[in-house]
Amino acid sequence: MTILVYELVGSDLSRPFSPHCWKTVMSLAHKGLEFERIAVPFTEVPLVENGAAKTVPVIRDGDRLVSDSFDIALYLERTYPERPSLFGGPGGEASARFVERWSQMTIHPFFGAAAMLDIHDRLAPVDQAYFRDSREKRNNGRSLESVASEREARHPEFLKKLEPLRSTLSYQPFIGGESPLFADYIVFGAFQWVRVMSPFQYLPAGDPVLDWFDRCLDLYDGIGRSAPAAA
Repeated sequence: MTILVYELVGSDLSRPFSPHCWKTVMSLAHKGLEFERIAVPFTEVPLVENGAAKTVPVIRDGDRLVSDSFDIALYLERTYPERPSLFGGPGGEASARFVERWSQMTIHPFFGAAAMLDIHDRLAPVDQAYFRDSREKRNNGRSLESVASEREARHPEFLKKLEPLRSTLSYQPFIGGESPLFADYIVFGAFQWVRVMSPFQYLPAGDPVLDWFDRCLDLYDGIGRSAPAAA
């Protein structure tokens, strides 16, 4: 049975961009499962499966609905144990929790601010209104333009914060080791988020993190490249 996965899009339905939805898409591809991707703009998320969740991704697998990218990965691991593992065991699950917290506290804050205006500009008008209102409230009333204007100044410090990842990738091709695991998809999702929505060059040429990201984009017949980079 084909699994349905609901994922966030802007005005261009062919460019899903949510970092969390990309984690789920990569997880499904990793497991080799058949799935259908359903595009959902911001203002239609409350309508998904009759309000099953406040955010996407959401998957429907037969009569099962699962939300939250990490919970979806755990569900896929337990429901399809005969397929390639997303974690490589309980230790991998625990390590992935750490990677998720690190990504959410280190990568997401910079990307969320730096790409904020680019994301807004790629949404449909009704979603732009929602996005501007919600994001400016999160930033104590600061305009999207004001927040995004700081990205050049903050960029060098952000690159320094990637040193643990950069160093890890000097030993092995993926965060998961010789092959990718869910921990890779957590971080991949963040970089895919800005690749799809912002033309800003977040990683310099020759950076081991960029080389790793390119390897991830090529996984599973290049599913990551199915959404074109922003120009």
